[in-house]
Amino acid sequence: MRARKFQSILFLLVILFAGKLRGQDAPGAPGAIPTWTSGSKEAVGTATPAKSRVWFTLQDGVLSEVYYPRLDTANVRILEFAVSDGKRVWIESSDMSHSIDRIDENALIFRQTNSDPDGHFKIAKTYVTDPQRDALLIDVSFSGSPAFSLYVLCNPSLKNSGYGNTGYSREDALIAEKSGVASALVSSTSFRQMATGYAGVSDGYMDLLLHHKLDWAYARAENGNVIQSAKVDSAGHFVLALGFGTTPEIALDSARQSLSRGFSVVSAEYARGWHEYLRGLRRVDKRYDREFRLAAMVLKAHEDKTYRGAMIASMSIPWGFAVKSDTPNVGGYHLVWARDLYEVATGLLSAGDRAAAERALNYLLTVQQKPDGSFPQNSWLDGRPYGTALQMDQVAYPMILAWQLDMNDRDMWQKHVRPEAEFVVAHGPVTQQERWEESPGYSPSTIAAEIAGLVCAADIARRNGADDDATRYMEVADHWAANIEHWLVTRTGHLGGPLAPQGYYIRIDNNTDPDDGYQLDISNGGGVWDERDVVDAGFLEFVRFGIRSADDAAIERSLKIIDSTIRVETPNGPGFHRYNHDGYGETFFGGPWLGEGVGRLWPVVTGERGEYEVARGRDATIYLDAMLHFANSGGMIPEQIWDQADPAKSEFIFGDGTGSATPLAWSMAQFIRLVVCVEEHRIVEQPTVVAEHFLKQRRVKKPT
Repeated sequence: MRARKFQSILFLLVILFAGKLRGQDAPGAPGAIPTWTSGSKEAVGTATPAKSRVWFTLQDGVLSEVYYPRLDTANVRILEFAVSDGKRVWIESSDMSHSIDRIDENALIFRQTNSDPDGHFKIAKTYVTDPQRDALLIDVSFSGSPAFSLYVLCNPSLKNSGYGNTGYSREDALIAEKSGVASALVSSTSFRQMATGYAGVSDGYMDLLLHHKLDWAYARAENGNVIQSAKVDSAGHFVLALGFGTTPEIALDSARQSLSRGFSVVSAEYARGWHEYLRGLRRVDKRYDREFRLAAMVLKAHEDKTYRGAMIASMSIPWGFAVKSDTPNVGGYHLVWARDLYEVATGLLSAGDRAAAERALNYLLTVQQKPDGSFPQNSWLDGRPYGTALQMDQVAYPMILAWQLDMNDRDMWQKHVRPEAEFVVAHGPVTQQERWEESPGYSPSTIAAEIAGLVCAADIARRNGADDDATRYMEVADHWAANIEHWLVTRTGHLGGPLAPQGYYIRIDNNTDPDDGYQLDISNGGGVWDERDVVDAGFLEFVRFGIRSADDAAIERSLKIIDSTIRVETPNGPGFHRYNHDGYGETFFGGPWLGEGVGRLWPVVTGERGEYEVARGRDATIYLDAMLHFANSGGMIPEQIWDQADPAKSEFIFGDGTGSATPLAWSMAQFIRLVVCVEEHRIVEQPTVVAEHFLKQRRVKKPT
């Protein structure tokens, strides 16, 4: 033990001594084990043109992950500033108070403002990407005494990994590179001093904390977790440019060209692109219009520019600060799920962006769809599968979207819809995983999607003269629909008191007997429970797709049990757990989910409940307002919100977002759809062909 302690002290002394040798290679390779940042983003942005292939995320007063040249590839972990008066050091992410503002109501332009607790200085930063090239511009204003020095700190994580990066300075630029990609950081006022080192050992953070200035000034770090640092002119105002390219030369040229154009010119062009986009969308009630427009822009920003129509689930890695980035295979939520893409496409379609929905369908069918007609659990943008599970609702959704878009020509039918429908007939209604990606069996939400998909496929088949196929699909859909209650409604459950014997929907049935008391092993440390005692609101999909009426007795009984079991009244409105005993969320005291935790509240379920209330002919404002209030200070609606009022449990706020994924594209899309549903007094994404078939049948008066 003493020998180890002596070695550590000796190593630190060597570093401190070596630090005086300016211009040397940094010691301590490869540096600390890298991670990503928290999933709770306050803002995202990108320019609208496809030739600008840079996306940024913002949180806690700093620039977090930056993506290039595709939305599944992060290249920066964090870029922030530090301030020193020679005696103390303040780091933006840890030592300053933060606020964020939208600069333009009709564009994804945000300003972060950070200050020290005593008000000695203030840093204001506004972000845009250059519509003409692969570069990000940051307009910076620093106000404070001349005694304060300002430093920039950047952690490049090229090609989706914090390891394997090489960093150095070239003229007045900080360069980072890895095979096939590079970044370049420059300033309009130039850097007075530059340094590159290894994270946690010889980096700018360590130097500032030890010396209150960049004293080591190492010139190069190779093949590791690199931190790049520079002292910048703190006289008021300057602009940083972060360029990307396949080589250092291209990245540096991109940065310098954007810088030479000037922030005002670039930001004006950036804003015009978003203004033009919004002009093509519908306007809604003024109470919701601001968030409605923001949600539409956020969804568009989540579309890749190489693989058009590919919209990722979120520009985040849930609990990313606890997720290692030592290898490039961390997908986080910057992957494509057919389910999420369907939700996003229908959200944009209801907002007025039909072209985006068509691109989404084209991506699903030409990039993701497998030869047997099925779809992967999720995939990288180029279609390479990531998860390995089969989720049958995802196989069905593209058929529904094709019908909604009236895309039913012969090529669509023969190459895509028919293989998809045949796969559903052959493998449904049971699924390997339901929509929460955890359990096998008979799932209400999955079966609803399968039935609706087959009805839509049957209609497309008839339009192409394939009457035999159409008849077969309808027979299967009708058979499954006739057995919904038999398969999924328990009458021996222990929830609901006197309602139980009348029957209620369970979350998932392992077979076709919902009364057998099967012991369901819930994922994520949720425990083992009688399946009759685990409920979710997935049965509302039967109403949303038009398979059951909103006043169906089993639906209404089940809703009462949902409200008494998984509903939570938060300061921002009603929220719902995915299901009781869920383990996907922060730990009891708010620690990151690392395989086990406590599931929190999901805004998408609040939105789905709102759509049900619309179908029921009731006022859904309480649910719409809740989704609006669940948004954070940047307007981003999370995947999960905190479900506890006890302030002693964690730093999270009751009714506000957690460290999971923010924004969740599905959440933003659900908000858009609910706004339109409320205004039109109908479920706008409901396939009429499904509702006309099932609801008209059930409205026929039975003989006395």
